[in-house]
Amino acid sequence: MMDALRRASARRITAVIPYYGYARQDRKDQPRVPITARLVADLITAAGANRVLTMDLHAQQIQGFFGIPLDHLYALNVFERHIKAKKLKNLVVVSPDVGGIKMARAYAKRLDAGLAIVDKRRNSPDSTEVMHVLGEVKGKTCLMVDDLIATGSSLVEAANGLQRFGATAVYACVTHPILSGPAVERISRSNLKELMVTNTIPIPENKQSKKIRVLSVASLLSEAIRRIHYEESISVLFDGVPG
Repeated sequence: MMDALRRASARRITAVIPYYGYARQDRKDQPRVPITARLVADLITAAGANRVLTMDLHAQQIQGFFGIPLDHLYALNVFERHIKAKKLKNLVVVSPDVGGIKMARAYAKRLDAGLAIVDKRRNSPDSTEVMHVLGEVKGKTCLMVDDLIATGSSLVEAANGLQRFGATAVYACVTHPILSGPAVERISRSNLKELMVTNTIPIPENKQSKKIRVLSVASLLSEAIRRIHYEESISVLFDGVPG
């Protein structure tokens, strides 16, 4: 599509990519594997994009893979309104791993809540084990925050671990609902009260569940698109987000 636009003499092409694919492959974690997140960035640039607009990247450093301007939006504002409307008591924001501490801290600050971290060990690509919980969760309502959910094994195991450590209720908000394999079944059978996701990835009818609540990021994306088109600042859309 970008190549067609470029060959049709478009003055400027902005690629709006709510979910940036291959984002988890941002480094060589073992020998002889590609860094596909960088490859996709090169392909998008070579195809003719002048600017990229995306949301909740798996790793902040992916922004540096692009040699063109990249605007990185966050779903924090959308989740914040929904969570505050629930009026949850004794709320603690939980990062499901060490890498998500910065995002969890931003949520905790905006929601005026405590902060905890799940220390887990990954036994295989789709299996994890909770070892410790850093922070006070006993007698608290826990809110786990993450950027994406694939098979759901890590999130469900973390929720079970939090309950073992004394949490009274566990909620989760995840931006990108990939929901591959048995993810929906796992969520439905888990002790999660509610999984809040956005519509950056459409959820088909056969992957819906009473525990999954979809929130729209359309207004956030449309405002960013409008500001980019009229060459206005979009810094206001980053207020109170990680970094």
